[in-house]
Amino acid sequence: MVKGPGLYTDIGKRARDLLYRDYQADHKFTITTFSPTGVAITSSGTKKGEVFLADVNTQLKRNNVTTDIKVDTNSNLSTTIAVDELAPGLKGILSFKVPDQRSGKLELQYLHDYAGISTSVGLTATPIINFSGVFGTNLAALGTDVAYDTKTGAFTKYNAGISYTNADVIAALTLNDKGESLNASYYHIVKPLTNTSVGGEVNHNFATNQNTITVGTQHALDPLTTVKARYNNHGKANALIQHEWRPKSLFTISGEVDTHAIDKSAKFGIALALKP
Repeated sequence: MVKGPGLYTDIGKRARDLLYRDYQADHKFTITTFSPTGVAITSSGTKKGEVFLADVNTQLKRNNVTTDIKVDTNSNLSTTIAVDELAPGLKGILSFKVPDQRSGKLELQYLHDYAGISTSVGLTATPIINFSGVFGTNLAALGTDVAYDTKTGAFTKYNAGISYTNADVIAALTLNDKGESLNASYYHIVKPLTNTSVGGEVNHNFATNQNTITVGTQHALDPLTTVKARYNNHGKANALIQHEWRPKSLFTISGEVDTHAIDKSAKFGIALALKP
């Protein structure tokens, strides 16, 4: 296992990836090419109903600096510059989007054997300041995530979470949405050789007193093909099959059925990712 508790976003991540990653109802195509100088160019297109969205991302890695520049069909230009090892365990990230003048942000991440800290500040006259910290070990950790808007003088976010990890079980409990929702997640590796895992998530909203329960599983049919399925208490059933037909090139078909309204048409999504 990796040393240290990681960042706050890592709390419950394995369960979220199992339950939600790669599921979609759209049609998506992604292709990545590499220039002789090492520049990676990724072009992607997504069809959402009658709307087609596309973007082109250019990534350049030089020593410990990674620069990403993305342009989309809405004429937005997004740039992210990440510098690893500014000091031992310290990473700096500068990001901004044109023409959004309030999108500029500077972030620092620090990873230690017993702590993971991330702090960011908006590059404006009245910025939003965000701080998240996780303290503990790779077995048990406690963390918080807060954001403060200097323009309004109010906290826009305050979350807290705990996690427990051992060789094959990961459990997490988080308090989100300014204390309005409580989320508990569980991830269990059943059979490592076939990448068989099960997981579940329970989300309780205190304002509406409603619960959303989601359970899911995944299994590798062979070293190149994985199937996943999930179901929640609102009757939504999802399944997907993903095949790696060549190294790092994936073909995914997913579908969704509302079991409480079987007269409605099922939703299907297709994703193709090509990488040389």
